[in-house]
Amino acid sequence: MKFSALKIAASLALLATSASFAQTKAPEPDYTLAYNVGVVTDYRFRGISQTSTKPALQLGVDFAHKSGFYLGAFGSNIKWIKDFNGSTNGSYEIDLYGGYKGSITKDVSFDLGLITYQYPGNNSGAAGTLGAGRYSNANTTEIYGALTYSIATFKYNRSTGNYLGFLKSSGSEYFDLSANFDLGSGFTLTPHLGLQKIPNQGPKGKSGNYADYALTLGKDFGNGFSGTAAVIGTNAKSGPNSFYRDFNGKFIGNSTVVVGVKYSF
Repeated sequence: MKFSALKIAASLALLATSASFAQTKAPEPDYTLAYNVGVVTDYRFRGISQTSTKPALQLGVDFAHKSGFYLGAFGSNIKWIKDFNGSTNGSYEIDLYGGYKGSITKDVSFDLGLITYQYPGNNSGAAGTLGAGRYSNANTTEIYGALTYSIATFKYNRSTGNYLGFLKSSGSEYFDLSANFDLGSGFTLTPHLGLQKIPNQGPKGKSGNYADYALTLGKDFGNGFSGTAAVIGTNAKSGPNSFYRDFNGKFIGNSTVVVGVKYSF
């Protein structure tokens, strides 16, 4: 009986030790590297269509170090450089970005970085194009900073040179306020308000300014698959002389619903 009791006690101790090991968290990796590919019914950037309201195929890669440092790249087909700036070349966008994220308190975090929007081969503003004399090269670089408190984030972007090819537009600003609500069962709801300011555009210098909004419902389907449905719009003027009407006469700041699917791996 004494031997049996000792054996039972040893077995219980072994089970307790095994449970303790099972509950121990795996060490945080030094870095993560993630890829994604997706399609959207219309590529919208700050409320303005980049594909003349047509679908887009998009790719992305993100590197994140546990220190808070990160790098990433994003690619998509576009149409606005030809349809809006009147260029003959420029059908793709490649964004390169990097920065640092950290925490100030347990509820407040920050994000500081730089992003460059590149449009390989674009000849926006080149001699012989419809945009000559009104636009410069479309490539753009911005610095940005963001503060997040709980579910709300405020972000500020500022261009370091001309913005998307608009002449005399250095110092363009974008103010972004958004929130992220976890609805459970893989659903999220993300409201957004933004304000774009582009100096020295139009007769009074303010033709490029507008506000935009979005309300996005997201769903994580598991196994790397996710989907979104977003109501998007702007208050940009839509009349015949609208700053955001392209060379085909299409207003590219209209309200719309954009649906997208993405696979991350």
